[in-house]
Amino acid sequence: MFLATVEDLCSRRMVGFATSDRYPTAELAKAAINTAVAVRGGDIAGVIFHSDNRTQYTSGEFAKACGRLGITRSTGRTGNALDNAAAESFFSTLQHELISQRAWTTKAQARQEITQWVHTWYNQHRLHSAIGMVPPIEYEQAHNPDPHKQPLHD
Repeated sequence: MFLATVEDLCSRRMVGFATSDRYPTAELAKAAINTAVAVRGGDIAGVIFHSDNRTQYTSGEFAKACGRLGITRSTGRTGNALDNAAAESFFSTLQHELISQRAWTTKAQARQEITQWVHTWYNQHRLHSAIGMVPPIEYEQAHNPDPHKQPLHD
């Protein structure tokens, strides 16, 4: 199973994600970004989407989807892990706090638990050092009463 994510780098909130049984494709990346756009109420003017150089993010199909949404793409340099440190940190946290603790019997179970973990634990309760040791939702509420105006990033 593969997971594509969209993280708001200001609040560290995971605003969009999608899963697939097949190798990551532009369709998977588009599904994640479309979820993030919906979570933010569709008002995403000026958003910059940063990603690594994997084909799902560098494809013409994904570029067209971002263009239609008015999203500017930013891609990190090949071989520079620091360019995507926030995403790598999220996946490390997911692995350590959830995946390594579970043994699912079906992909549906995995999807359901990952979804629940992101929405209830990661976004609402987990403390993040980058935002003053508060959960992302709490940070957004304290810093912007209208969360639809927050930027989103991978």
